[in-house]
Amino acid sequence: MRPARVLSPQEAARREAESQRLQQISSRRLGFSRVVFRQNPVSTIGLVLVLMMLLVALIGPAVTPFPPNATMARSRMQPPSSTHIFGTDSYGRDVFSRVLAGARVDFMIAIASVGFAFLAGSLIGAVAGYSRGVIDTVVMRSMDVMQSFPPFILGMGLAAAIGPGTGNLIIVITIIMIPTFARMVRSRVVSLREAPFIDAAKSSSVPRWKIILVYLLPNSIGPIIVTGALDMSYAMLNVAGLSFLGLGVRPPQAEWGMMISDGMNALLAGDWWVTVFPGLALFLSVLGFNLLADGLRDILDPRMRR
Repeated sequence: MRPARVLSPQEAARREAESQRLQQISSRRLGFSRVVFRQNPVSTIGLVLVLMMLLVALIGPAVTPFPPNATMARSRMQPPSSTHIFGTDSYGRDVFSRVLAGARVDFMIAIASVGFAFLAGSLIGAVAGYSRGVIDTVVMRSMDVMQSFPPFILGMGLAAAIGPGTGNLIIVITIIMIPTFARMVRSRVVSLREAPFIDAAKSSSVPRWKIILVYLLPNSIGPIIVTGALDMSYAMLNVAGLSFLGLGVRPPQAEWGMMISDGMNALLAGDWWVTVFPGLALFLSVLGFNLLADGLRDILDPRMRR
């Protein structure tokens, strides 16, 4: 068993001062966050919408009044009523139950996609920005090629190539979102790589991987969080759009985009509820993440605290 390292009085005092400084920064940021959400009701609305939809995604499938995929031939295309709050679709399935079940599917795919894109894109951008030279050129030109295609068109091509399905949909949306995180992190790393604390780390023979993971990435986290909140809304739109075209979630699994697609013919016949309710759920989720991202930008951008 290795003996515990004894800190010198100077080292202990330095660590204590650094700990107090971090606590003060955290306290100031928390106080500013309260001011932002108090003075900006729009951001508060976004936070409430996101939390509400996340709650629906977590507990919705457990409290559905009917099995989401259960068909009832005698209850086909019934309008909203006390029995079926959101009505039924052309197979007699309860629309309210399917909207609740679809929330978990859409949020799961969006969170997984943004999370994987966040990890991969941040690492790629940090390595490219810190290494510069040939590595930076090759990586960023690859990102440029990917971004030269409209994201949804690229997603359609990838989804058509690898096939529909939940797992494949996560892969597709992750790929089309990686360039956004990579370019943002790379720009932050380029501006920080010559900072005094990075020079001090280099002079202390700190390994390159540690400089990237411990020093550069944590100091680039603010803009990445805001981008991640915005990308959650884009991811949900991509999930719904690809499923609408039949390239996403496989039927009969409940998913908002596929439900909207199933109800398009019924909408033309006047049976509006099959399409409107999943569309409204998607609209509220996307709106919530966009409004929340605006509040996070105010909190995490130092220029907003002047």
